[in-house]
Amino acid sequence: MKHLLKLMDLSTKEITEILNLADQLKFEKKNGIKHHHLKGKTLGMIFSKSSTRTRVSFEVGMYDLGGSALFLSARDLQIGRGEPVEDTARVLSRYLDGIMIRTFAQKEVEDLATYGSIPIINGLTDYCHPCQVLADLMTIREYKGACAGNKLCYIGDGNNMTNSLIVGGIKMGMEVSVACPKGYEPDAEIMAWAKENGKFTCTDSVLEAAKGADVLYTDVWASMGQEGEAEERKKIFKGYQINADVMKVANGKAMVLHCLPAHREEEITAEVFEAHANEIFDEAENRLHAQKAVLVKCLGGK
Repeated sequence: MKHLLKLMDLSTKEITEILNLADQLKFEKKNGIKHHHLKGKTLGMIFSKSSTRTRVSFEVGMYDLGGSALFLSARDLQIGRGEPVEDTARVLSRYLDGIMIRTFAQKEVEDLATYGSIPIINGLTDYCHPCQVLADLMTIREYKGACAGNKLCYIGDGNNMTNSLIVGGIKMGMEVSVACPKGYEPDAEIMAWAKENGKFTCTDSVLEAAKGADVLYTDVWASMGQEGEAEERKKIFKGYQINADVMKVANGKAMVLHCLPAHREEEITAEVFEAHANEIFDEAENRLHAQKAVLVKCLGGK
């Protein structure tokens, strides 16, 4: 695996291999077994969007793997002053063994991969969030034994999280349903692909989407960069919430996931969040293990 740009690029086999390696690395970390697969390797981490989980998990992940990580704020790079991405890619390729980038445009990630000669890992774009969804799939396997055969229901904005959840869920054999307001649906091409390749529905009815769900998932109503729309979105997304009524129509043993940060009493009630906190924070922890597996696969560790 050369890059992780989006989950659509990966086969079911490749995703499964990442998850299996993530399970192994998690076991080894929990049991104090060192796994310095990337000894001497250096990862550059470009942040145009700030993050708690992405920065800490990648930095700790590289340390655990015997390598090192450099935090590169877009404000401190020439890329933030107009240097073309293709030039930045070619320069950094001569210094680093890999790049993780968290930014706005998917094209910026794709261009880094096109013009650079080192692995590029998508830490998040406005289009998709593959690293988060790999951690989500890992968590679903831990709690459900497998992804295949389960129904995944996402409630909220049809954003980057939704796009990646649809692709990851379908590729791993899950039924996927999405509930979002009209005009806020996921990417049209991704939805068309999902309908052709699996069982997928998109509706504006929360209860319809959640019926019989084994996994319920939500995200904030206003993502990073949409702060100016927050008040308007509160009105539009009112009711697109995981609450007691939604839990009643889901499978009796349904798990709840949230990519965090969570706004209690908006997209999820405090009651439901706390009842499923173990699942949600296992999911957050699994960012570390899933991303370590991606790093090993991309940066050439054995």
